[in-house]
Amino acid sequence: MTNISFPSGFAWGVATSSYQIEGAAMEDGRGESIWDRFSKTPGKVKDGTDGDVACDHYHRFRDDIALMKSLGVKHYRFSVAWPRILPAGRGKVNQPGLDFYGRLVDALLEAGIEPFVTLYHWDLPQVLQDEGGWVRRSTAEAFVEYSSVVARALGDRVKKWITHNEPWCTSMLGYQLGIHAPGLKDYRSALEASHHVLLSHGLAVPVIRAASPGAEVGITLNLAPAEPASPSAADHDAARHHDGYSNRWFLDPLFGHHYPADMIADHIAAGHLPPEGLTVVRPGDLEAIAVKCDFLGINYYSRAVVRSDKVPEAENEPRKVFVAPEKDWTEMGWEVYPDGLRELLLRVHFEYRPRKIYITENGVSYSTPPGPDGRVRDEKRLTFLRDHFVAARRAMEGGAPVAGYFVWSLLDNFEWDRGYSQRFGIVWVDYKTQQRIPKDSALWYRGVMAENAVTVP
Repeated sequence: MTNISFPSGFAWGVATSSYQIEGAAMEDGRGESIWDRFSKTPGKVKDGTDGDVACDHYHRFRDDIALMKSLGVKHYRFSVAWPRILPAGRGKVNQPGLDFYGRLVDALLEAGIEPFVTLYHWDLPQVLQDEGGWVRRSTAEAFVEYSSVVARALGDRVKKWITHNEPWCTSMLGYQLGIHAPGLKDYRSALEASHHVLLSHGLAVPVIRAASPGAEVGITLNLAPAEPASPSAADHDAARHHDGYSNRWFLDPLFGHHYPADMIADHIAAGHLPPEGLTVVRPGDLEAIAVKCDFLGINYYSRAVVRSDKVPEAENEPRKVFVAPEKDWTEMGWEVYPDGLRELLLRVHFEYRPRKIYITENGVSYSTPPGPDGRVRDEKRLTFLRDHFVAARRAMEGGAPVAGYFVWSLLDNFEWDRGYSQRFGIVWVDYKTQQRIPKDSALWYRGVMAENAVTVP
């Protein structure tokens, strides 16, 4: 056995998001979100469920914090529900909603757990969507107002802030593919939405810093290495396009390189944009988006192996395939490929030079249930996490400035369009009784955090 240690001060943690765990969807003045509306639309969620109760974290947060403390968790990434704070998206503050997060932060700090707050993890107030959502510039302006309210309320205690979680999902899954809320299918709207999400980030960063002196502020992207499925020129070009679509479209403007010219050309050629390009960009927008951040959050789950044949239902995007046999896929249908994390971290480090990187999500869906003795023997999840931890450490040895690692997720929860059919948690949740059972992976992770090291064969 080999012991692979991590640098002193490395931030090990767990992550969740508001709509996926909180429940209490109609309590204490919370407004309707796009996910409340979307999940109650027949056919949108695989098992016909919603987040009305989820893990009931809103009422059980103290128990969940005690559970984290028992596992030795020192860093907790969670998101704030915008509709709890500003039910109308802007204007009047809902004080009970703000007070909930104040109690949550205070309880975390009392337990010795540092809060990492994500301001937007997809639960846009429905009233803003009724106005056009992220396709409208006014939503970016409303996000800045919302960010200011939360940062002024919590900024004396919260010193790690993430503006957005996965802008690609917000824009492309929500407005292009229709898989996520608000469920639209219009490519141009998705591209315009992506710009306004990035703009809202750039405009919010200085506002958060002013309200939370000394805080670190960043953004989280979901990224995946894109590889051609064969040596053919067509597959290489398909991989280039997919990399631009998923990765560079967001990385480039955030790091001052504007939107990638090859992707603008591709979108114009495909009719996704007019000949003039992305016309919602105004003078000063790109400079705002490229504001210097303290860190980049990266969510990694798998790689993209890309073929040149198109997928009509995805607006003729190149097709993704998996190299590994199906027995090695996760229950989400994703290939397990730990070395992709190493490749990704080094690529981002050498091409974009972020000051610091946090792996803000990495985890896997396996539905291993409790055995007759109540123990959850999720060996496949444990192996998945171990191999990805090692891949991250290898990237760090190559120079990648990785400062922390947040496992997705603390709890089994509402997995968006998949409902409760997928279990990513290191803690089993019985949704009928709300009983929590730490899985073997959680008990193993407790040792990793305590030793700041991973033992591997």
